[in-house]
Amino acid sequence: MITTILTDIEGTTSSISFVKDVLFPYARERLPAFVETHADTPEVQHWLHEAAKEAGLVSATQQELIELLQGWIDADRKSTALKALQGMIWKDGYASGEYHAHVYPEVPARLRAWKAQGKRLYVYSSGSVAAQKLFFGHSEAGDLTALFTGWFDTETGPKRATESYQRIAAAIGVPAGEILFLSDVVEELDAAQAAGLQTTLLARAPGSCPAEGRHRCVADFDAVDAG
Repeated sequence: MITTILTDIEGTTSSISFVKDVLFPYARERLPAFVETHADTPEVQHWLHEAAKEAGLVSATQQELIELLQGWIDADRKSTALKALQGMIWKDGYASGEYHAHVYPEVPARLRAWKAQGKRLYVYSSGSVAAQKLFFGHSEAGDLTALFTGWFDTETGPKRATESYQRIAAAIGVPAGEILFLSDVVEELDAAQAAGLQTTLLARAPGSCPAEGRHRCVADFDAVDAG
C-alpha cells in the first residue's frame, strides 16, 4: 500500500520550459548584480565558497565566480551551490509578481485528493528546498505549500544515486515500498526502484511512453495509480 508520494518538479508537476525559459534567464541576467550587492552576506559567501570548491578553484575573483555560475546555468549543472543562489534570486521575481510557477492543470486537484486520502506528499528536486517552497508558494494555482509534508534537494544526494532514496525513506520514516516516486527521468526512477521505492514515469508528450519499460508510465497525474 502506498502511504507516501515523492514527486519531482521539472517535467513532472510542471513544464521544463518554465524553468529553462523563465527562471534560468532571470537568474542569469541578475546574477552579477546579486553577487556584487550580497557578497558580504554570510549565506551568499558560503555558497560562493562552495561553488569555488566544487570547481577546484583555490582562489577566484568575484567576476570569475559570476562567469563560472553563469556557465553552470547555461549547462543546467546540478550544483547545490548554484541552486541555492538561484533560489535567492528567484525569490525577488516571485515576490514582485514578475512570474508565477507553472503547474500542469490536473496537478493541484490530484495533490489535494491524495492528501485528503491521508497520503503524505514530499518533493525531491535538484532545486534547493528554498526554491521549491517559492515555486509551490507562488504557483499559477496559488499557494500549494501546505499540501506537502517535507522537501528534499541535492543536499540529500544526487537524484540518480540509490543512496539518496534510501536516505529519503529513512528521513520520512516509512518502509521504502510504501513510497511512490514520480519523475520524468528514467535514471532517477531506476535509482529509486533499486532503493525499494515504487515508481511511475511521467511522459507528458503524447505517445512518449516507452513500449517496454521498467516503470509504469502515464501521461498525467490523473492516471497515476497511488492505491
